[in-house]
Amino acid sequence: MILHANARWPDVKPCLSVLVPFLGDDPSPLLQALEAEKGDHTNRVEIIILDDGTNDPSLTRKLQDLVDTSHHAICLLSSPNNLGRSKGRNLLAAQARGSNLLFIDADMLPDHPDFLRFWLAHIDTQSPAASFGGFSVIQASSAPEYAVHRSMALRSDCLPASIRSQHPEKHVFTSNLLIRRDVFLKNSFDEDFQGWGWEDVEWAMRVTNAHTITHIDNTATHLGLDTVPALMSKYRQSAANFARIAHLHPEYVARYPSYRIAKILRVLNLATLVRMTAKPVAAASFLPASIRGIALRFYRAALYAKALGT
Repeated sequence: MILHANARWPDVKPCLSVLVPFLGDDPSPLLQALEAEKGDHTNRVEIIILDDGTNDPSLTRKLQDLVDTSHHAICLLSSPNNLGRSKGRNLLAAQARGSNLLFIDADMLPDHPDFLRFWLAHIDTQSPAASFGGFSVIQASSAPEYAVHRSMALRSDCLPASIRSQHPEKHVFTSNLLIRRDVFLKNSFDEDFQGWGWEDVEWAMRVTNAHTITHIDNTATHLGLDTVPALMSKYRQSAANFARIAHLHPEYVARYPSYRIAKILRVLNLATLVRMTAKPVAAASFLPASIRGIALRFYRAALYAKALGT
C-alpha cells in the first residue's frame, strides 16, 4: 500500500475524516469542489483517497499534484489490487485519524459550497452515531442514455430527510454517510459481501439495533448515472448479496417491495419469464423512461427471485 501525503497532513488533528474510495473513476472534480471550501473549519478536516486497484499512472500523477497543492490535510492511498467495496472502506477507516468518518464516493459532488461546514456543525450540535446526508442528480448529466437511471433515482433515492427517516436503515448509502468513529470500530462493513450492492444497507440494519441513524439534507449529486446495460450488470452482481442480506436480516428485507415481488415470482415459477420479458422492454429506447424503469425493477426482482432459491 503506497501512501502519498501533503505537507499539511502531519499538522492537522482532524475532527472529520473524509474517506473517498475509487476504482476507475476520477475523483478530481470532488476534490476540487472540497478545495473550494475555505475557512478555519477546514483545519478540522482531513481527506483520504483510496485508489482501489485502478493502476493508471497518469491519474495517479494528477491526484498527487492535487494532494500536494491542496490547503486541506490530504493523502492518497494506492492499492495495486482491488480490495472490494467493504474491505476498501474498512481500510480507509483504519487509516483515518478523525473522530467522525464521512464516506463519500468519488463520483459525487456537493450540492452547496458549505458542504463540510454543514457536516461539522451537525457533528458539533448532534454528535450522531450515524447520519446520511442524502444525494441528488441535480448536477448529473441529462443525456438521453441516462434518462432511465435518473428517473429511477428521482423516484426512490433522491428523497428528503423527512421521508428517508421513516425507514432509516433502508435509505443508507456510502455515497454520503457520516459515522462516528467509536460506532464504526464496533461495526465495520461486512467483507463477505462481494461485487456491487447491499453492503451499506446491511451495515445500517446491524447498527440500527443499537444506535439511531439520523437523516439530514446535506446532499451531494451522484454524477455517475448508468446506462440501462450497466444497471443490468450491477443488478446481476447484486443478486447474491441480496440473498445474503435476506438471510441475515429477514425482518427488515420482508418489508421491501423488491423482496415481496421476488418471493411471488419464485413461488409462481415466473422468474425466468419475467426476466426475459423485462429485459427488452427496459432496453427499448423509444419507450418512456418511467416504463423502462418499471421493467428494470421487475428484471431485478426476477434476478433476486432466482438468488433466493439458491
